[in-house]
This record gives sequence, structure tokens and C-alpha cells, in this order.
Amino acid sequence: MKITLVLVILFFSLTSLDPGTKTWTALGDSITYLNDHQDETANRITKGYMTRVTDRLPDIRYINQGHNGWTAVGIAKEIEHLGLQKSDIYSVFLGTNDWWQGLPIGTLDDYLNNTGTGTFYGAYRVIINKILALNPAAKIILMTPMQRQDFVYVADSHNNAYGSYKPKNGQMLSQFADAVNSIGKHDNYKVVDLYYKSGLNLKNFIKFKRLKDTVTGQYKDYKYPDFVGIPFNPDKDDYPYPLQAINNTYDGLHPSDKGYQVIADMLIKVLGRE
Repeated sequence: MKITLVLVILFFSLTSLDPGTKTWTALGDSITYLNDHQDETANRITKGYMTRVTDRLPDIRYINQGHNGWTAVGIAKEIEHLGLQKSDIYSVFLGTNDWWQGLPIGTLDDYLNNTGTGTFYGAYRVIINKILALNPAAKIILMTPMQRQDFVYVADSHNNAYGSYKPKNGQMLSQFADAVNSIGKHDNYKVVDLYYKSGLNLKNFIKFKRLKDTVTGQYKDYKYPDFVGIPFNPDKDDYPYPLQAINNTYDGLHPSDKGYQVIADMLIKVLGRE
């Protein structure tokens, strides 16, 4: 009887393992992190891009390695302490925080010569090297940063930033997208080009930004680019993105359900060819 029970348990244990299941580690910043932290969006999203991908491709299991507010440089510096696992697929979705923090982008030579974490290009090399050390045969997908509109954190309006319509520290966000594209082209990695090819842009991230008219002092809904330059005071003004303002993002930077679906659809086209 005991032998029969052991055999039954062993049978179901073995048959429950799906040899076709692939593991996907999604490495990124808050846009990745929020996939599993909807409460930190004031529940303005229901699910992020990884969940949306695996809903459509159930043979893939994701591991969320999104780190809220982190840069490629920061992740590269901590790469040995993140607990990265061997996976079949890796995606790297970074760059927007490097731009906002004014970190130097460097050149492709920094990537090719493995110059370290002093530049975005060099940090990317460290990240790719770690992935290849974990699994030299892994499928690697690079994702460019998205364009971004004026960001105001839904839980604290003091945390805000202007959009990618002007430079930060003399650098445009588009240069970081170009860097990811150049790395992908050099090493023949698939690139999900969210900056140029997703259709997500400054005009459709939000429907409007609600700000006080500088003449009347009354709140008014401004579309882009009319709100650029109109002051926002986090100590006195209402949150500028009410629910009615949500379009492809819910706060000017982080995708809404609609925006996450765009990202997921682009990834599915790549992953679905596996």
C-alpha cells in the first residue's frame, strides 16, 4: 500500500512538471516593479506588462526584477546582489531614470570595452555580461525607455519631474533610446523600441493636466503642449491628473492599463516567435 502511494505521488509530481515552460526574468525600474504592486499606483492599474504577456503566453513564467526608481548604472553596481536566476529569457527595460538623474550616457565604446558603471553604455555591458554568465544561451530582449510626460507621483506630489520634451543635464531621453538600439544592433539582440515605434508619445500619455490659470487662478484642463511652463505647486495645488486625465499613463510617466497593453503586445510579437 505504501509503495503504491509513493508511486502515485511520484507520478503526479512528474506529470505536473511542464517541460515546455520557460522562465523570463524582467529586469527594469518602476514600470516593471509596479506589475506586482498595484497598490502603489492608488490602484490606477489592474496589471502590468509581464502579467499581460504571460496571460497570452501561458508557457512563460515571469520573475519580476523591477527596482523602483533605479537606474541602469545602479542595477549594474548591485548586479551581484539582486539574486538574479538562470532564465531562458531576459528583458532589460531601463534608461528613463538614468536620463532624469543626469547620469552620463557615454558611447558605444564604453559598452564594447566594458569600461564599467561610469556611464549608461558601460553599465549596460555589466548587465549583459551577468545575464550571459547565468545563461549563455538565453534569449535577450532589450527595451528602450518610453518617452515621458510631466510626472507627478500620485501618492506624493512633491515627487515630480518634467517630461522628455527638453534635456536634462544636456542630454535628451531619445539619446538613451538610441543607445539601447545601437547595443541591440551591434549584438543582434531583439529590441522592443518603445520610444519610436510604440505609438506612445507626449501627445497621448495624458488627456490633460489640470492646473491653475496664472491669470484667473481657476483650475483649467490643459492639453500638451499648452501646460508646459505653467507652474504647479505641490503644497497648494490639487493633484493635476484626476482619473479623467488618464490615457496611456496614469501620472505622466507610468503606464495605465492601456499603456501596459501596448507594451505587452509588442513583447508578445517577439516572445510568441519562440
